[in-house]
Amino acid sequence: MSKSIVITVPHNLGREPARRLLAAEIERLKTAYVDKFAHSDVQWTQDTAAVRVEALGQEVTGQLDVLDDSVRIEVALPWIFAALTGRIESKLTTTAQDTLRLEDKSKK
Repeated sequence: MSKSIVITVPHNLGREPARRLLAAEIERLKTAYVDKFAHSDVQWTQDTAAVRVEALGQEVTGQLDVLDDSVRIEVALPWIFAALTGRIESKLTTTAQDTLRLEDKSKK
């Protein structure tokens, strides 16, 4: 049985700057971890990213919806990763918050 994670991270950047920052971070992560995954794919349709990662013979899928004042992240984990749900959720939240906070700090 799969396990779903849903996270909402607020921001005050507006949709386009948030999308730009998140797209750059996703590309950075893909490059940093390319040798650890069998395959990863990100497809943007306007302000929504569909993400698919294959690792250890398992597929993890997710979707990022960039809104004017928040980002909604939904991830479907296969049962084999269910025990890691808390750690994955925490890492996703921290990474999204840090990524969106970078722009806030540069405006000050």
